[in-house]
Amino acid sequence: MELKTPTQKENEVLVKVHALSVNSWDWDLLRGKPFLARIGGIFKPKYQILGADIAGRVEAIGREVKNLLPGDEVFGDISWCGWGGFAEYVCVHEDALSIKPSSMTYEQAAAIPQAAVLALQGLRDKGQFQDGQKLLINGAGGGVGTFALQIAKLHGAEVTCVDSTGKLEMLKEMGADQVIDYTKEDLVQDGRGYDLILDVVGNRSIFDYKRLLNPKGTYVMVGGTMSLISQILFLGPLISKKERKNFNILVHKPNKQDQISYRSYLWTAE
Repeated sequence: MELKTPTQKENEVLVKVHALSVNSWDWDLLRGKPFLARIGGIFKPKYQILGADIAGRVEAIGREVKNLLPGDEVFGDISWCGWGGFAEYVCVHEDALSIKPSSMTYEQAAAIPQAAVLALQGLRDKGQFQDGQKLLINGAGGGVGTFALQIAKLHGAEVTCVDSTGKLEMLKEMGADQVIDYTKEDLVQDGRGYDLILDVVGNRSIFDYKRLLNPKGTYVMVGGTMSLISQILFLGPLISKKERKNFNILVHKPNKQDQISYRSYLWTAE
């Protein structure tokens, strides 16, 4: 489909998209599943063009734009200001974009906005991650999981990664201490305990995760089923009160500063 090049508003910039990443959120909105993905567009997609994580070059700026200039190389999560990253050009509010470091390619920068920020917020904010903890990443082979693995290892964590057979070797090369093939092993029967669980797939019951947590441990759900969300909302507070095991749901919050601080977070650890 051919569309006219959009015209930026006064507080927007026109970006020529050089690279983008596809996230599960794009797929959910495209399919309209789970039903929560239909909020704002019950019978048809709310957004004509999907795509939230972009990297590109500023082509033009609106009159009220203060921090960006034509020619700037930028990246960011544009989900909160209209989507549209799957097009060649997109108009973006300047507050959604960060300057791309010259040492990064467009492809590298486009991988950061959602996946790396979710990993950082899941570990740092919801998980209250501490150096040296025992961490389980369920669904570790995707974007969020691989970013979380790198952050955790740089902070001395003992990390166990769960995913399918084809991703285990990659996870070992990235530093995983243990890997579990969910197609062959039951992680609950493994007998290990964890201080923190970062769950990208949310495919088990709250009682399974309770068994996996050490005393005072924390579970953070990044993605998963509506059934598990309901269990955490209604049963999580009871389990927390009785057994001092905390259950949290991470809500996606685009954060320009976290896009920038992700790299400094890794550098500080090094």
